[in-house]
Amino acid sequence: MTGAAVGRTQIEIDGAGSAIVFVHGLGGTSNSFQPLLGALGGFRCIRPDLPGSGRSPHPFQPLTIDFFVETIAEIVEKLGGGGVHLVGHSMGTLICQHLAARHPDAVKSLTLFGPIIEPPDSARERLRDRARTARQDGMIGIADAAASGGTSSTSRGANPLLAPLVRESHMRQDPEGFARTCEALARAEAADLRFLRCPTSIVTGDEDAVAPPSAAQALADKIKRSKLRILEHCGHWTPFERSQDCAKLLSEHVRAHEAS
Repeated sequence: MTGAAVGRTQIEIDGAGSAIVFVHGLGGTSNSFQPLLGALGGFRCIRPDLPGSGRSPHPFQPLTIDFFVETIAEIVEKLGGGGVHLVGHSMGTLICQHLAARHPDAVKSLTLFGPIIEPPDSARERLRDRARTARQDGMIGIADAAASGGTSSTSRGANPLLAPLVRESHMRQDPEGFARTCEALARAEAADLRFLRCPTSIVTGDEDAVAPPSAAQALADKIKRSKLRILEHCGHWTPFERSQDCAKLLSEHVRAHEAS
């Protein structure tokens, strides 16, 4: 593993070969995809911390989904070495959808874990409330809620490290950076999925309250070359909760479409 940076965005790079670029979600970091790397031999795995998340400081300009898309596009241009496979989780899936729609020639495949299209109005208000909580009270309450509400009870029972891992991912966030990311997601708009040309793997959990199977199916219906998988007894943190299944699905998808 080596460290890198594009501007002030901190990046981890593992392996060698064709590039896979990973985009984490709200409360996540490059570590959100760590459990998947063992299945991706022969690929160069590029995992940034989005601006305002993890080790990447928040910039002076406002955080928006467009800004995140531009950040990942710059990483793809400078580090991708041609076409890349894009992998996202949660908010990261929306960033990936926008990027693949705007730069279809740069993306070989998409893999979307716990995908979202855009937040409904009720979720937008919850995100604004969460931003206020982060600024006023810090991350402890948010981290506790994410660890319990974002994962399935079956997953937590099978893996005692799951809840602490999700909790720590949130606890490591800068409260202001997290708040600004919440506000960016609260203003998010859907990508124009008519322009998606790459094969797309959509993966969600049957107990995912953020990206429920019905919403994932609605997304799959809008993407021509897509396939939906629903993981049983799984919540929103699919790469943590069902690491082996997610690693297998991702490996099979990128290898099948490496030459495309």
